[in-house]
Amino acid sequence: MTFEHFLTTLSKPANRALQHHGIDSFEKLAALTEKEVLNFHGVGPASLPLLTHGLAQANLSIKK
Repeated sequence: MTFEHFLTTLSKPANRALQHHGIDSFEKLAALTEKEVLNFHGVGPASLPLLTHGLAQANLSIKK
């Protein structure tokens, strides 16, 4: 799955939040902690399973 396709699986607010913060690859997303991602306006707890799944598809995980 490409990162662009992954973004379409997220809610529009979460999608815009990641784009606003320059997150344009799985590697950049994996460099963030859950807390950092949840601090983005538009990303809520419901987005975390989708983010985790997307990263797992790319053999990555969110930073602890």
